[in-house]
Amino acid sequence: MSELEGRTALVTGASRGIGLAIAQSLVRRGARVVVTARKPEALTEAVAALGGPVVAVGVAGNAGDPQHRAEAVRTAVDTFGSLDMLVGNVGINPVFGPMVDLDLDAFRKILDTNVVGTLGLVQEAWRAWMAEHGGSVLVVASVAGLKSSPGIAGYGVSKAALINMVTQLAVELGPKVRVNAVAPAVVKTRFAGALYEGREEEAAKGYPVGRLGEPEDIGEAAAYLLGAGAGWVTGQTLVLDGGTLSRGPA
Repeated sequence: MSELEGRTALVTGASRGIGLAIAQSLVRRGARVVVTARKPEALTEAVAALGGPVVAVGVAGNAGDPQHRAEAVRTAVDTFGSLDMLVGNVGINPVFGPMVDLDLDAFRKILDTNVVGTLGLVQEAWRAWMAEHGGSVLVVASVAGLKSSPGIAGYGVSKAALINMVTQLAVELGPKVRVNAVAPAVVKTRFAGALYEGREEEAAKGYPVGRLGEPEDIGEAAAYLLGAGAGWVTGQTLVLDGGTLSRGPA
């Protein structure tokens, strides 16, 4: 596949899981990618898995750091000559429990990383490249942003904010830039391990397709939304949940 040949993507949180799967889907279609993560060693492994420095470059750092975001955007433009696609995949959820008991400092950290950091990344990409040249943006949200999510309510609120932010940015940045989101349910990653490990069969019973998500499921959907085939799609959130929301209330 070469539909994205000559185009460059920046994918955050891409050393493993959903972020790496998205980067792999884009590379398979001919794109070059800049990937970010906090741990340099994991990032080095991801770059190798993607095909090495000819098609992938890693930039280690914290997504909440404005200097890191600027460096990542600058690396894409300086190394590959453009920044055509942007994927905001970084997300944290450091606490578990009822929202009414949620530590407010922890909640601030969730919002700062998941929401403010993502907006800062989009702003950086817009100013550095996309305002003049156009492009497409994808935000990784969650079904937790579309419904009550016991135990991870703070995370869910942050994802709901991202879903609304996508609609705002789609209007503001169009027609130059398309902005969309994906909202996965439980995907088999280390991040979501607490939700299914040791009880995967039970966890999958609520999914009409009969299984939990795989990172590749998200990667393929992301490639569609970022590519030319979705040229008339913006401001949308594509729910990737194996049909579980279709069941409605128990």
